This record gives sequence, C-alpha cells and structure tokens, in this order.
Amino acid sequence: MNKKLSAVAAVLALTLALSGCGTGDKKTLTVGASPTPHAEILNNVVKPLLAKQGIELVVKEFDDYVIPNTALEDKELDANYFQHAPYLKDFNAKNNTHLISAVAVHFETMAIYPGKTATLDALADGADIAIPNDATNEARALQLLAAQGLITLKDGVGLEATPKDISANPKNLKFTEIEAAQIPNVLADVDFGVINGNYALSAGIADKALAKETADSEAAQTYANILAVRDGDESRPEIQALVKALTSQEVKDYISKTYKGTVIAVF
Repeated sequence: MNKKLSAVAAVLALTLALSGCGTGDKKTLTVGASPTPHAEILNNVVKPLLAKQGIELVVKEFDDYVIPNTALEDKELDANYFQHAPYLKDFNAKNNTHLISAVAVHFETMAIYPGKTATLDALADGADIAIPNDATNEARALQLLAAQGLITLKDGVGLEATPKDISANPKNLKFTEIEAAQIPNVLADVDFGVINGNYALSAGIADKALAKETADSEAAQTYANILAVRDGDESRPEIQALVKALTSQEVKDYISKTYKGTVIAVF
C-alpha cells in the first residue's frame, strides 16, 4: 500500500513539475497605454502579432500621464506607450525615474477645428481661438496658426513660443487658453479650437480639421509618441519582439487606414 502511495505521489510531483515548467515558459508583457490611439493599436494589431510568437500582451489603459510612468518604474508594467520623448525626459528629471525610449512609433497631429466659424477664409477680425494652456501644446498651436498665415511669430522661438512672441496679428485674433483636453468641449463658444489629435479622435471630430501639422514639421520630429521601458530592459527578447511588432507594416497600414492623417507613423 505504501509503495502504491509513493508511486502516485511521484507521478503527481512529476505532473506538477511539468505543469510548472509550462507556466514558467509562457511569456506575458504588460503595457500601459492611453485609450486612443495607443491601446487601440496594441489590442487590434500588436496583440495578435505577438500571440503568434507565444507572447501574451496585456494592455492596461490609463487616462493620466503620471501613473503609467510610476507603474513602469515600480515594475508593475513592462512598458508604456502614451508619451513623447521630451515629456519622458522631464518626468525622469522631476521624479528620479529611469525610463528610456525603446522606439518612436507615431505622431498625433495637432489641427485647427471649426467652432462658430466654418472655414479659415471666413475668419473675422477679432475672432477668438482656443489654444492649449500648457507650454508644449500652446507653442505647437501657435506654430500651426503661423503656418496658416494667421499670425507671425518672432524668429527662432520654435517650440517655446507663447502669445508674447506674436510679432504680427493682422486679424487682431484673441486667444483663450484652456486645458488641452477641454478644447473640444468649448468649440461652440469660440471661432476655432486648436486640438491635439488624440482628443480630436476621442471627441469624434478628427475628420473636421481645417488645417493640420505636417509630417515634416518641427513638432512631428520632436513629439513622436514612444514605447518607454526601464533602462536596461530594451534588450529583453520580449521587448525587442514588441518593438518589432509595433513598428511593423501591419501597424503602419492600420494607422493610415484608421486615423486618416490624424495619427502618422514615424517609422
């Protein structure tokens, strides 16, 4: 009887050991992302590409720009996909985090959207334009307005421009500075709103843009959204597989077909 029990115990032990090996071999990547377009790209294209390689992709969505980085630093995530390199550099400096860019993926165009005024040509003297109130996006908005000939900015201000750097304003335009995410909600009260691509997509107005940043603009070169990882993790095979999938032709085609110029692949 004891011999039989010992044999059964041995079989159970072997089964559990084999089962444990199988579980240990399974690779899982947990990536934090903003809902649009980041999580959409990951879930709809990257997840099935990685599944073919035996890697399970788990996407956790975040609506803020702080927790995805602190969670990555604390090893609650393997990577995140929501930010551009200048933001990450500033975040590292202020929070003593050690995150790096593994690859640049896409650029979300900022665009001018109609409010009370329907077209650029119809813009009246003294019109009110809503622009983001944070430094980075405000400068982008002003550069876009300058590219349309609506204002002129001082030479060399680049992506540090503020309304104080406007050197010519022939239409006497007024600028209402608002939190970027809220501008779609105030379009009925202003003539134009200059809105980030992700917020335009979330508001369902991306197809109504009157003018957009171009793929060769200074903003596009600077503010491409990146896949961020912990410093040193960029060489992990699973991360390399994620980078390859995220910069695949399948992702480029999906971005082009789905977002129609509001989001532009940069790889």
